[in-house]
Amino acid sequence: MKSMRKMALGLTTSVATLISAQAVSAVEIEYWQYIFDTRVQAMDTLIERFQEENPGITVRHSTFPLADYRTRLAAAIPAGQGPDVMQLFYGWLDAYVDEGLVQPLPTDVFAPEMIEEEFFPMVAAMKRDGAYMALPTAVRSLALFYNTRLMSAAGFDTPPETLEEMVDMARAMTVRDGSGNITQVGITTGMNAQDHHWFREVLTRQFGAEPYLDNYRTVNYATPEGVAAFEFYTGLEATEGVSQSGFMDEPQAAFRAGRAGMHIDGSFRIGALEGTRGLDWGVAALPASADGVTANYGSYWVNAITNRAQGERKEAAVKFMEFVTSEEAMQLWLDVVGELPARPSVALTDENLANPVYGPFIEGLATAQTTLFLDETAQRQVLMDAVQRVLLEGMSPADSLMVAQEAEQEIIDRLGGN
Repeated sequence: MKSMRKMALGLTTSVATLISAQAVSAVEIEYWQYIFDTRVQAMDTLIERFQEENPGITVRHSTFPLADYRTRLAAAIPAGQGPDVMQLFYGWLDAYVDEGLVQPLPTDVFAPEMIEEEFFPMVAAMKRDGAYMALPTAVRSLALFYNTRLMSAAGFDTPPETLEEMVDMARAMTVRDGSGNITQVGITTGMNAQDHHWFREVLTRQFGAEPYLDNYRTVNYATPEGVAAFEFYTGLEATEGVSQSGFMDEPQAAFRAGRAGMHIDGSFRIGALEGTRGLDWGVAALPASADGVTANYGSYWVNAITNRAQGERKEAAVKFMEFVTSEEAMQLWLDVVGELPARPSVALTDENLANPVYGPFIEGLATAQTTLFLDETAQRQVLMDAVQRVLLEGMSPADSLMVAQEAEQEIIDRLGGN
């Protein structure tokens, strides 16, 4: 009888110990990102797969409107709330590091040598004091989306290869009503969208300018070559009449509605366009300059571990970071979102390069430059204002661009401690 009692007691103790061990090993972490339908869908799938492989870890996925996202992060993390792992735009990193909101990735797991060998070089912007602060699942480049139906109706079989051809095609696809009001643009424009990147890193270089010096701490686009690039851009509306700033509020909205012949955007737009009924579209590399110069802009959102993640939550966060920056995660992100894998081993496959949609974006990574913003929102506004001074106030492109250069330099000097 005593033996049976001892056995029962031992069994009870073992069960209790097992339950206790399971309770200790179970940990919940929180992941935050902004709301973009295909990105949310992709992350939900990744979280499901991660939890299957790591049954002791639960990842709670929270999303917020982009307009509120930074404000929520800034309020939550210092209060010990919010995410353990979060997405942030690469251009925000310095502000988050200065405010103590993120912690370095452990070098025993994310060795800098490994990252620099296995990721595209543009991610080096995430390195601080010998360690990486964040890493992307995907990177972005720009390409030219075109409406195949409108292009065919205008008499063109293939997309433009040069800027000159692009303007010619845009003229043929621009439609106005009897009063002269534009009802269909040949090409969208809008510095509020991706055009400020197209101007900074693509057009300026194609016209022979170096937009920034001193590792992006000296603004340099108000040179004669930079002014020529700005004249080309503003001339799409002011001279050629093939576009209209603010047409249908957002450039991508006009293209999705079938009211634009061409539209320059990032690879992240692929997922949204694929679900647009009645829209026939294709993708081409960004048009080259008259003398064949090509250029592109590369950007990315990164995953970072916040200072809220400590102890078991930090260990779980590191495992989750490993998973969402893996080759498996990158290919899924490409398939669902359309953003390009951050590892060349995934991006530069024969299948991906030959893909008529992904291929032009992947091709663009070869010449992509990543602007090191200190305040991307404020620096974008500088160029938005520059265009408005030309189109609405009649200021010359040269004078307006000089005002923009001085305004952006002030932002950099103020935030960069120059």
